[in-house]
Amino acid sequence: MSNFSIQLLWWAVPVIVLLVAYKFVLRVFFGMVIVPDDRVGLVIKKYVLSGNKRLPDGRIIATNGEAGMQAKALAPGLYWGMWPWQYSVIMQPFVIIEQNKLGLVKAKDGASLDTGRVLGKPVECDKFQDATAFLDNGGQKGPQAAFLTPGSYRINAFLFDIEMVPITQIQENKVGIVTTLDGEPLGKGEIAGVSVAGHKNYQDPIAFINAGGMKGLQEDVILAGTYYLNPWFVVVEQVDMIYIPIGYVGVVNSFVGPEGKDTSGETFKHGNIVKKGQKGVWDEPLDPGKHPVNIYTHAVEVVPTTNIVLNWANSRTEAHELDKNLCTITVRSSDGFTFQPRRVADHPHTKK
Repeated sequence: MSNFSIQLLWWAVPVIVLLVAYKFVLRVFFGMVIVPDDRVGLVIKKYVLSGNKRLPDGRIIATNGEAGMQAKALAPGLYWGMWPWQYSVIMQPFVIIEQNKLGLVKAKDGASLDTGRVLGKPVECDKFQDATAFLDNGGQKGPQAAFLTPGSYRINAFLFDIEMVPITQIQENKVGIVTTLDGEPLGKGEIAGVSVAGHKNYQDPIAFINAGGMKGLQEDVILAGTYYLNPWFVVVEQVDMIYIPIGYVGVVNSFVGPEGKDTSGETFKHGNIVKKGQKGVWDEPLDPGKHPVNIYTHAVEVVPTTNIVLNWANSRTEAHELDKNLCTITVRSSDGFTFQPRRVADHPHTKK
């Protein structure tokens, strides 16, 4: 090692020692804390200097100067008065919600959930960055209806746990069948919840609940696209659209909706035909094309609209196979002769 290097080392060591001592003195005697730009400071108050402040029963987060984990976190910056014998400060990274993700929030403290509810109602708290406001405004303990969209957040980990999950993407030519995990009970005899407005395709759970939305299978479906859906609130199953080829129509039998009045007339004795949207067989069939149908609430029978021939021969079936269960009919004439004719008939659903 050269003489120059040795001299430089002798100069550097005292400077480093002075800087460390300077920071130590500021920390111990003035309570200086520096929170870096990419961190949030979580504060633990070891004890209260005066008074006998205790946390309320059942609470774990302090909001009024009590000893313990503090709701108020330190944003990036310089702070004084955080003496080490009274306060511990833990530096935590920001919560980063990536693109194509959403952040589910679970609160470790707060008011009890409303009776029958599984999600905490939203309160004003700057997207969970103000823990004090969350608790003071009646935020509820447990899974939250609100969630975090992509971005950077200063979250107090003493109060909130964040779980990142993928956003919901409904593929082209698919429909999303929704089952909600919160809401009012289904009515007697009903298999699916009726339509309610204002919930933005189930992206606003509280709006759905406040509008009277029901828990369970939903009649409404969601179409192809990207959605911020809280999986603690909804489960989505993707199914193919119903395809009706040219030359056919789709006869819809609905298991949901209001009871309809039969429109088939007195001469039709084979069932009730009701208006579209009512419970029963709709008088309006689905035209050729693709249709976003909820397969659990509506059954669709694809039937031809052209004239077809039904073959009653035992050994022969036409390509459409609508006559595969037919068999030859034995006919006896009035004078005693037996013969087996081939019978041609129109399908009952065809149009002349």
